[in-house]
Amino acid sequence: MRNREKRYKQIVHLIEEKITSGEYHVGDKIPSVNAYKIRFGLSRSSIFQAMNELKSRGLIESEPSIGYFVASSEVKVQEKVFLLFNEFTSFKEDLYNAFEEEVGDGVSTDIFFHNYNQTIFKALLCKADGKYTTYVVMPGKISGLEGILQDISGHVILLDHCHPELKGKFPFVGQNFAKDTYQALCSGLERIRKYKSVVFIQRDSFEPDERYIGIGHFCKNNGFNLSKIETIGNLQLQKGVLYITASDRELVEILKKAMSQNLALGKTIGVISYNDTPIKEVLCGGITTISTDFKQMGKTLARLVRDKNMETIYNPCSLIIRGSI
Repeated sequence: MRNREKRYKQIVHLIEEKITSGEYHVGDKIPSVNAYKIRFGLSRSSIFQAMNELKSRGLIESEPSIGYFVASSEVKVQEKVFLLFNEFTSFKEDLYNAFEEEVGDGVSTDIFFHNYNQTIFKALLCKADGKYTTYVVMPGKISGLEGILQDISGHVILLDHCHPELKGKFPFVGQNFAKDTYQALCSGLERIRKYKSVVFIQRDSFEPDERYIGIGHFCKNNGFNLSKIETIGNLQLQKGVLYITASDRELVEILKKAMSQNLALGKTIGVISYNDTPIKEVLCGGITTISTDFKQMGKTLARLVRDKNMETIYNPCSLIIRGSI
């Protein structure tokens, strides 16, 4: 088995050397599968294995009925990563920058966004299949994932949100939204006790439902009344209420209403936002957040890409207490 693997790798190294030496240039056609079969005495499946590895690294491409062509001269790229985010945010940028810094040389990453659109999600993965060594997928609440992901020709890693049916089937690094929310609120219980009730605002259907489950457990165990609304809209803020929202747009509306109603944050009303950003450190004297460590998530993702281990890793999360509670 070792000898077979070594000989298969010889084809990969041969093509790498010819690209590096300048014998093969981008756009050049390389010998056929049959030519390599005769030269190395390997099966066609072994030759295809070598070609698929080179394709996944972006070094070669294939055209039906024509053959294989050199697509890139970047031989040093050993790992080509397809990174599919749900949307662009400042904290996703922190995650990506930490990943790029940690993963090191020899890795090339292409970023895509599905914006919670299932059709776009499937189309992007289908088009990318076979062109990358690793596929990092942040699915959000996209449904029907198992069949889609199992058909991908490469190493698949789930990021940020792991559907229950996928747990243990793919490597994962991300959040346990219910547990993280519950534990974060418990850590701030002494500050939160000044409020009589909690209002959770979640307007976007793609946000994790597990957050509300975590808030519910916290309120039940500690005697707080809990209600859930989609938007603050035209509602007046009420004294003695803690408002929790994952939407930055709703956060802005709450802060505007607090100012217009002359309600002091952290005294007459409380506000907690999800996902920490630099602006929340200084906005209105500081907004308390429930946030995972996105930089740490990026570093852990880099390790999973390198090591190829089957792991389920829940990223650290905390309540960052500021003046809004």
